[in-house]
Amino acid sequence: MSKIVMKFGGTSVGTTEKIANVAKRISREKEKGHDIVVVVSAMGKATDELVNLANEITENPSKREMDMLLSTGEQVTMALLAIQLNALGLNAVSLTGWQAGLVTDNVHKNARVEKLDGSNISNLLNEDKVVIVAGFQGISNSGEITTLGRGGSDTTAVAIAVAIEADICDIYTDVEGVFTSDPRYVTNARKLEQLEYDEMLELANLGAGILHPRAVEFAKNYKIPLRVRSSYVENEGTILKEEVDVENNLVVRGVAFESDIVRLTIEYDVPFNGSLASIFTTLANNHINVDIIVQSIVDGVRPAVSFSIKKESLAEAITVLETHKKTLGFTFADFEVGLAKVSIVGSGMVSNPGVAAQMFDRLRKENIPVKMVSTSEIKVSVVIPQADMIPAANALHDEFDLAIKQ
Repeated sequence: MSKIVMKFGGTSVGTTEKIANVAKRISREKEKGHDIVVVVSAMGKATDELVNLANEITENPSKREMDMLLSTGEQVTMALLAIQLNALGLNAVSLTGWQAGLVTDNVHKNARVEKLDGSNISNLLNEDKVVIVAGFQGISNSGEITTLGRGGSDTTAVAIAVAIEADICDIYTDVEGVFTSDPRYVTNARKLEQLEYDEMLELANLGAGILHPRAVEFAKNYKIPLRVRSSYVENEGTILKEEVDVENNLVVRGVAFESDIVRLTIEYDVPFNGSLASIFTTLANNHINVDIIVQSIVDGVRPAVSFSIKKESLAEAITVLETHKKTLGFTFADFEVGLAKVSIVGSGMVSNPGVAAQMFDRLRKENIPVKMVSTSEIKVSVVIPQADMIPAANALHDEFDLAIKQ
């Protein structure tokens, strides 16, 4: 008998009818003799609706209270699904994150998993129960309810898979697997049968909304087989594992994009020793994630450092910088909005020089200006005007021959 973790996202459980369909799918898996743990997200747009309710009261609600509020969304889903499964004759029980043993750090709204004690879940499985766990939430070492940030239910699912030594973790979504790009916006994007952990981790960090990056990181670190499948279609989806065969000799295997990027620039009258470390340590201490970093020190020109952040972090980043302006030693800070990030990803890039040049040349032919660049062994990212994001993604998808073969 194998242990399976099944995670269902918000669109898959958006109505009681959809919850009934999910319950039937779980029942079919249970009939095969598997031990099953199910992780659920909040129904449909429930989280957004809860955020809107808080914003009707204040534009700056307490992060602690937001965790208390948002954690209720998943609890509604878990209870309804357990009720539905029991109505079908299965023995199901629902657990909140803290009841499931998920312990996090003390960062509200974006907590990180520190440990998961799977003993309670394992005991319930031994009683032949289907265990339904509320995703996205846990409890801190100090006893506070915390949430894991958007997409955190993926992380919950993989953490549980690790804790109970599951044979596989299935992530059910409204798409049939991981595609070469977002098929809603990119013409002829196609489903990939397999993908390496590292490739998926890059794609997840670069804007592909299929999986939460921390979930992929967990799966990679603990070698948990991870599969992305459709909630509506019976197919094998996309398997994530350590190494895969390079499909059709594709050097680039995916194009990801992300809107609402901001370029923040800090200028100095004179170079300031330790400025880079001071700036990014200060931002990190305030839980502001920085992506692409470019430093410019040229004779006759004021030294500057530019970096990209998400638009949602802009107000807090400006406040933090201004608060520490004297300590950080900079003279002037400016920002540019209306930007996006487009990236190409593929493990084959390691042994194939010239991929970045090919990317830049295609963007030049499309008259798309590049404002910032970031590279790693398996990805190249560019920051461009947001209006050019979808045209750039389609052009690069075509350039690297990723489309469905006619």
